[in-house]
Amino acid sequence: MNLKQILFSYLLLVLPASLLSANTSGFDTNNKAIKTFINDMVKEHKFDNSELKTLLGKARLHQSILDAISRPAESKPWHQYRPIFLTNDRIKGGVKFWKTHQDILRQAEKKYQVPAPIITAIIGVETRYGRHIGRYPVLDSLATLAFAYPPRSRFFRSELEQYLLMTREEKLDPLKQMGSYAGAMGMPQFISSSFRSYAIDFDNSGHRDLWDSPADVIGSVANYFYRHGWKHSQPIVQRVQVKGEAYRKFLKKGLKPSSTVDEMRKHGVIIPAETAGDQKAILLELEGKSGTEHWLGLHNFYVISRYNHSALYSLAVYQLSREIMAEMK
Repeated sequence: MNLKQILFSYLLLVLPASLLSANTSGFDTNNKAIKTFINDMVKEHKFDNSELKTLLGKARLHQSILDAISRPAESKPWHQYRPIFLTNDRIKGGVKFWKTHQDILRQAEKKYQVPAPIITAIIGVETRYGRHIGRYPVLDSLATLAFAYPPRSRFFRSELEQYLLMTREEKLDPLKQMGSYAGAMGMPQFISSSFRSYAIDFDNSGHRDLWDSPADVIGSVANYFYRHGWKHSQPIVQRVQVKGEAYRKFLKKGLKPSSTVDEMRKHGVIIPAETAGDQKAILLELEGKSGTEHWLGLHNFYVISRYNHSALYSLAVYQLSREIMAEMK
């Protein structure tokens, strides 16, 4: 362990304690970072100082949240990551979800041009079709990560800001909403900023409900992909072969497609002839169960990754969608 890692481990041990009130297990709202946050919310969004101070004082710090964020599933190799999501339970559950909500899925597909199996697979990967929406109060999750997790405190303070705005707009009790350790909410696990930007009232009830309205959930996921540039009837990802060593120049270039299919073909990537050469793509090299696998990710693969910035996540969603489709036939 290097010096930087030692110092970070120390911070995780001592920083949470410094944020706690001497009288309760809640956050100490006299802490400088929390006071600054409250003042900013009052100044920028007209929140009441005393009410916000009372609210944040009721938030609880969870060590289990800090532990969970330090070991995300995306850090696993593909052969360990895939079995988490490509299970018989998720496949059968996806078939049931699709059949139960096929009319709504059809409406969403027609309006947003996003395939029903992709929408279904996202919900399956995220919460097993609503069965596991999270066990933490969202306020606790976001406060813990905003004020006790230095590596991403800026991001989570922004999400805490968005959450407080969201609950005010939607007339929700900020203490009662449940979600993941990272503050993701409802069946599709939208973070607060995504909820405000992409959630829709697809059942015309007058409010957006990602916890109990399958219509709002389906419509919101479809809208999310539509707004991120989903291309109707375009390919997503395909298994390819490689030869030589020149192909390696295309590895580790991020998730956004940056090289054309034709360029890759010239450097030893064996891609089916029907794949248009002018399309931009990325090349993935993954540790599969039976050895190294190579995958070509195209534009829609990148769009899936906007939901979770992980190639493994996008591939799991795609493969689950294919398995669900196969079972539906």
